[in-house]
Amino acid sequence: MAKDIRLGMLLDFYGELLTDKQQELMHLYYEDDLSLSEISENEGITRQGVHDSIRRSETVLLEMEEKLGLAARFAKVNETAEKIKAAANQILEENAVYCYSANLNRNAREIVMLTDELQEQL
Repeated sequence: MAKDIRLGMLLDFYGELLTDKQQELMHLYYEDDLSLSEISENEGITRQGVHDSIRRSETVLLEMEEKLGLAARFAKVNETAEKIKAAANQILEENAVYCYSANLNRNAREIVMLTDELQEQL
């Protein structure tokens, strides 16, 4: 069973919708990077039981993302914030080289600060 990195992120968004046991197994598999055999041994359940629980959990997470799209929106907002910040930093650099304007500098720094705050809230 190949690990899909995206499911680790979906676990962050929708993990609370899983049972406590499903959450625990998913964390062990995706975040602690344990194998199915290692989880089976540690948890005292069969390897097949671990596999089945993880598959059911993955299905729940993928269905939630398909319906709600929170992880996709998060990624898009974060990507857009990075682009805004890069553009503001470019303005700061060009302002310093070509035609220094205190207002332009202040506004560009404000944009960088606001995008940082936005990303912290994500």
